[in-house]
Amino acid sequence: MPTPAAARTPEAPRDCPLCPRLVAFREEWRAREPDWHNAPVETFLPEGGREAVRLLVVGLAPGVRGANRTGRPFTGDFAGDLLYATLDEFGFSRGTFAARPDDGLTLTGAAVTNAVRCVPPQNKPVGAEINTCRTYLAATLASLPELQAVVTLGRIAHDSTVRALGAKLSSVPFSHGGAHDVGALRLFSSYHCSRYNTNTGVLTPEMFRDVFRAAAAHLRSRDGTGPQASRR
Repeated sequence: MPTPAAARTPEAPRDCPLCPRLVAFREEWRAREPDWHNAPVETFLPEGGREAVRLLVVGLAPGVRGANRTGRPFTGDFAGDLLYATLDEFGFSRGTFAARPDDGLTLTGAAVTNAVRCVPPQNKPVGAEINTCRTYLAATLASLPELQAVVTLGRIAHDSTVRALGAKLSSVPFSHGGAHDVGALRLFSSYHCSRYNTNTGVLTPEMFRDVFRAAAAHLRSRDGTGPQASRR
């Protein structure tokens, strides 16, 4: 598999050639659903762009009928319902989420991205694909000058983020509700907000809210300008 020496930009090109298996899957879906996005999914940025991001949410990868279809992270599948409701609850978004990219939803001080930018078969990227796409994740992190906190959704997103920041996994272990400092950033980890995890009780909405409650409190403690208390 070819690997880039370094990603100079935080977003992969539409026809990114780096992961042959993902390219083949992408082309398959372009043929089946030509009106879908079917391309690497860019980071969903807030009003004010990259300079306004203080919180970054890192998921795993686009869902085939979610972000792969709509072109916006966590938009069009079940996981997005819980994520965007929670972001709204803690003041990180404005407007109404309607699971489509033209719903008018805007983020406030937060951004949403994925560790792997292209949809993988069976929602499972392999190690080489995660490693290759990490160059874009690292470039994304480096492109956010005001970033203070990161919420990682699931172990793969967490581990890839830790590696992208140049830290050792042993010093930043994954656990739901965990929080670790990596340089100037505070990393908060959560189980992924997938339908499977919520249906089986591995993750409850309250458990998920607790992670974002902690992230919002951390931002407030840093400079007093983070989102205020929960809207609940």
